[in-house]
Amino acid sequence: MTRLARNAFVGIVLLFLAAPLVVIAGVSLNQPKRLLFPPQGFSVKWYAALFTENDWASALTNSVIVAVLASVLAVSVALPLAHLAWSRRSPFARALFGLGIAPFMLPPVISALGFLVFWLSLGLYGSILATVVSHGVFLIALPLVTISLGLEAVDRSLIEAARTMGANGRTVFLTVVFPLIRPYLVSGFAFAAVLSLNEYIIAYMVAGFSVETLPIKVFNSLRYGYTPVMASAAVLFVLVAVTVFGAVARFGDLPRLLGAYRSGQP
Repeated sequence: MTRLARNAFVGIVLLFLAAPLVVIAGVSLNQPKRLLFPPQGFSVKWYAALFTENDWASALTNSVIVAVLASVLAVSVALPLAHLAWSRRSPFARALFGLGIAPFMLPPVISALGFLVFWLSLGLYGSILATVVSHGVFLIALPLVTISLGLEAVDRSLIEAARTMGANGRTVFLTVVFPLIRPYLVSGFAFAAVLSLNEYIIAYMVAGFSVETLPIKVFNSLRYGYTPVMASAAVLFVLVAVTVFGAVARFGDLPRLLGAYRSGQP
């Protein structure tokens, strides 16, 4: 394949991937309250409506609350699991690690059905607590993997040196291990938050319309009336994802985060 043909092929693929985003962005700028492309007129009022109209603003607020709390929960569980698997390397630790990633490995609808039955049995179906905990459990795998990659990159000679100097396990973790894995922890939190913002199936199954997140609000709008605000919400999702992942790539060690380095390498 010649260089020209290769570049043409890559350009076609990129155009194919970008086309839906271009259409959605164009629809979000329509002047009339209709889903039209090419857009008729130019207006950013639908972006303003996303933050000023009560129903859309409430859905956006719910999404942010659920994403932040669920990500905190996911990281809080993933950190001790990853550290246990890294420090002990026992069958029990590996089993716990497997349990941590199991919900994410299943089809989302299966996990959502399990959460639905669980919260119904507790009488908490339809609560924001159910949504937060379900998202947190489902997304544990993301910080679990990133933190584990960070731990594998830690030079164990640093641990031995700290212990030789008299540091106990808690001091070693807080002063040696934690500062080294902090970027991986932040990356795991960011990945979990972005996926939680975009997640629909579990949020719908465990809360229905009681806790209306932004994806559920978009779905409801598709059922009861088309509006360019839906397109504005979609563009917002894309911008948040690009910003977060771009920041991770820019300020984090992306090759190491993706597992390109072995343990002990600088």
